[in-house]
Formats: sequence, structure tokens, C-alpha cells
Amino acid sequence: MFSNFDFDVIQRSWVYLFQTGMVFTLQLTAMAMVGGIILGTMLAMMRLSSNRLVSGIATSYVNLIRSIPLVLVIFWFYFLVPYIGAWIIGANEPIKVGAFTSSLITFILFEAAYYCEIMRAGIQSIPRGQVWAGYALGMNYWQTMGNIVLPQAFRNMIPVLLTQTIVLFQDVSLVYVLSITDFVGAASKVAQRDGRLVEMYLFVALVYFILCFGLSLLVKRLQQRVAIIR
Repeated sequence: MFSNFDFDVIQRSWVYLFQTGMVFTLQLTAMAMVGGIILGTMLAMMRLSSNRLVSGIATSYVNLIRSIPLVLVIFWFYFLVPYIGAWIIGANEPIKVGAFTSSLITFILFEAAYYCEIMRAGIQSIPRGQVWAGYALGMNYWQTMGNIVLPQAFRNMIPVLLTQTIVLFQDVSLVYVLSITDFVGAASKVAQRDGRLVEMYLFVALVYFILCFGLSLLVKRLQQRVAIIR
């Protein structure tokens, strides 16, 4: 089976794969994670709002995003947003968004829906009595959330947030459909250039497995260390 397997192509190209492809993948993952958590936290607080309109808007957004395949959302933003933006500002030509910017916006908006549900569960895990205690001390809603509820919620949800980030890291490979040179895109270029698709895609799968499995083990250990004993 491996008689014609060319290990040389991996040795020749691994520096390019990691310096160009993996660096891009990690950068996009980190930026989308930060943006997704910030937006997701805001959506979670909106969903928990007593205002039905605010709660309904956030709920509808989360349900809509979670019901659509990510690759479809990527295509939507890449092809439609330039025209929508031009229509909004009254321009005659589509706005030049760019593949990277389009992908970043897509992942932030998409992942925010999932981070929202994680944060909502974290906020609801905090005993309601602590909220009333904050009010008793003279704090308003935002002070209570910022000083009492959210710090504990983040601690409770760190392992789950990191698990979702691992999923995000895997999902970033979908930018390959936009011809962006992420880790998968870089491997594809080498594979097509040298005619070694099997070798390169097996190598990519092995790298993803090692990284994701290793990170999953670290998350499991972290979960044991940050767990709040009640």
C-alpha cells in the first residue's frame, strides 16, 4: 500500500505548510475566538433580558445561525456582503471586502451563536442569590454582571469555551473553498503541484488529529483544575 508513498514531499514542504498555512489558521482562529466570545457574551445577556423584544432578537439570531451550514454562511458573506454594502451606501460597484475580512466576519458571527449558548448556560449556573446580593450592595444590573456573575460564569465555562474553540480551529479549514492559503489550502497547493494528494492530505489529517486530540486532553485536565467545589 505504501510502496509508492513519497515521504520526501512532506519533508520538502512542511516548513511552508506551517509557516504559511498553519500560522494563518491559528491567527484566524484566535481572532474569531475573541470576537465570537465578546459578541456571544452580549447575545447571551440579551437572551436573558426581561425585555421580550431584546430577548426575541437574540434568540432568533442564534436559532437562525445554528440552523445553517457554516460553508453556506461563508459563501453568503463572501459573495453577497459586497453587494449588500454597496446597496446600503448607494455605491455603483460592489464593496471590496476581501477573502480574509469576509472569513473573519463570518466566523465571528457564526461562532458567536455557539459561544452565546455556552455563556448563557454559564450565567444561569450562578445561584440567583448572588445576583440579589449584588443588588443589596447597591450595584446595578451591569455592575452585578461584570463584578459577580460573569467572572464566575467564565470560570465555569472555560473548558467548554476551549472545546468550542477546538471545533472552530477545525472549521477554519473551510476557508479553503475561497482559495485562501490556510493549512489545508497550503497542503492542497503542494499536492496539486507535485501530484501527491494522498501523502499531503494524510499528513494534514495527522497534524489535525495530534493537535486537536492533544488540546482536548489539556482541556480535560484544565476542567479538573478550575472546577468550583460547591
